Amino acid sequence: MASILWNSAVQERATELHGDSWDVVFDDSITQHNTASGWYHYISGSFAGFSCSLCRRTWASKRVQVIFHFYLNSASNQGTIKVRRFKQKCKRCTGARMEDPNFSVENIDVLVERLVTKIRVRCYLEYLGESNRPSRFSGRMNGPHETMHCEACQNGVCSQAT
Repeated sequence: MASILWNSAVQERATELHGDSWDVVFDDSITQHNTASGWYHYISGSFAGFSCSLCRRTWASKRVQVIFHFYLNSASNQGTIKVRRFKQKCKRCTGARMEDPNFSVENIDVLVERLVTKIRVRCYLEYLGESNRPSRFSGRMNGPHETMHCEACQNGVCSQAT
């Protein structure tokens, strides 16, 4: 379901990508510092919710990091976007697993808008100036960022990592 939402958000902005076709693929193996030759990377963050698969506890975070790797094959007019959504784990459960974030459709749109701007600058050499549409926060934020439960912190990607 999540990949459908991300692909749909990219397709809605396809006219901004010079008629090229772009596919979105989730890839939990991509990293900040290991971009394949010819690929570009971009990191952004947004608000998302989480749900523990063990105890069903839910929580929200406004510091959910996403890494994008993207590549345009100009000869075939085909682009690929790899997406890694950093996970978090429940602070209450012993042996909790890292859970996937649940981004709202609006926040996926914000992230994709930012990504498409980066693609246009890197792949199409456009100058677009600066703009940064903010993510939409909903719900309550309880307490500080839990770095020991944040995959992005553990990988040195989160701005809150100490």
